[in-house]
Amino acid sequence: MTASVRDESATEVQRLQSCLSDLLGVLALPSVWQNQSPERVLAILLDALMRLMPLELAYARLTPADGAKPVDVYRLATARRYRRQAARLAEGLDAWLTGESTQTQAIIAHPLDEGDLALARLPLGHATRLVVASRNTDFPDDTERLLLRVATNQAAVELQHAEVLAARKRAEASERRRDTLVARNIYLREQLDDERRHGDIIGESTALAGVLAHVEQVAPTSACVLIEGETGTGKELVARAVHAGSGRDDEAFVKLNCAAIPTGLLEAELFGHEKGAFTGAVAQRVGRFELADGGTLFLDEVGDIPLELQAKLLRVLQEGEFERLGSTRTQRVDVRLVAASNRDLARMVAERAFREDLYYRLNVFPIRVPALRERSDDIPALVEHFTRLYAHQFDKPVQHISNATLRALCAYAWPGNIRELQNFIERSVILSSGAGLDAPLSELGPPPSTLEQPSESPVHERDNKTLRDVERDHILAALQACNGTVGGPQGAAARLDMKRTTLQYRMRKLGIERQTPG
Repeated sequence: MTASVRDESATEVQRLQSCLSDLLGVLALPSVWQNQSPERVLAILLDALMRLMPLELAYARLTPADGAKPVDVYRLATARRYRRQAARLAEGLDAWLTGESTQTQAIIAHPLDEGDLALARLPLGHATRLVVASRNTDFPDDTERLLLRVATNQAAVELQHAEVLAARKRAEASERRRDTLVARNIYLREQLDDERRHGDIIGESTALAGVLAHVEQVAPTSACVLIEGETGTGKELVARAVHAGSGRDDEAFVKLNCAAIPTGLLEAELFGHEKGAFTGAVAQRVGRFELADGGTLFLDEVGDIPLELQAKLLRVLQEGEFERLGSTRTQRVDVRLVAASNRDLARMVAERAFREDLYYRLNVFPIRVPALRERSDDIPALVEHFTRLYAHQFDKPVQHISNATLRALCAYAWPGNIRELQNFIERSVILSSGAGLDAPLSELGPPPSTLEQPSESPVHERDNKTLRDVERDHILAALQACNGTVGGPQGAAARLDMKRTTLQYRMRKLGIERQTPG
């Protein structure tokens, strides 16, 4: 055997060994393709082809069967040089990627550079086009054709599996969005019903004016608000006022009474759960945070949240993300939180019954809602409001309330606050048969002797305008005594024992113009 023949034989052996090595590398690809997305399967295939052959470019286009957006994946031998010319590259290969060209091989002009390329189009599933190109004009030779056939056959199977998985995930995501929209629509309808039922905040007292001034200050921000006050004082109405005054008022106002939900179910109510997450979870459920995305979440009786759940609440407040029960997929939300409690959270922190870091996160802007006994001037207006409400609801002819009844109602301490007053008026309207409110005053206990004595208190009057005039005259007298000065140690605010901002708010409400700066 001559030396030249031996050299040719050795070269052929080396070529076969290299081909076998390349084939083994291609056959090993399914181990890295498993459970990957279609885009990732294509990327791995193109990387392998670029590594095995002297390719100038490799380009794949996947068109999902469910109508999702087509996916393009490409690789270039000079990627850094061409990385900003993806659109131009796709345009140059468009006829091959869309199926307009029926050829499987051709010599084409380089889409991005000078010179020609030997291009080959390969089958890769029913909706995927794959083209590879080399500067070698004899591309592909027999060995390269074998490698391409083996690689694309392997990839076609894995790509089909990946497409099925991706379509299923898109369908699940679409179903989640639909469930969220349905649940949110239900909440929005409930919100409209609640707004019609509750109406606006009723009252003109100085104590209530201070609350409304705080609401006006914090509502336009995204800060957490902690509303404190006794049960029945109207904390939810204050929370709704914060939402109404924010930039989120077109989105949902979602509420949850933490004390009304069993401890074991509270996490699922807040964050939702997947089907089968726990016994009884027969379907997927959207949580309150998802429902409130873009809007406001009102957590009433937040002090009743167990310690083990407080850490998860803190995380979603700080990072805006959480996972549903039974899911490993992280959800992101943009929620403005308003919390309320009738308990002393600061004392609970000292007693280690409430997380200190969560308390400070919630207590960014505290608002204390006064008890009804602290704003007795508002009782006549509240009585008339509830009387009109229930007279209309029960189709009763009740039209007026006697001064004696009003005096008795104003003298009572109302330990249950507005809720107790509301329930009492509802019962009174039901008991009434004529035009006057027939209130069962004996249920409130024996009347104090002061009820029989004349009083200068505005509770004698039923007319809200009279109450308004009394307060207006009081403020005007203070302003006159202070020469129109509002702020400062000698101003009307100090004289009336209220904050300057509160007085300014009351002046605007009452139509009082400041005559001199202060």
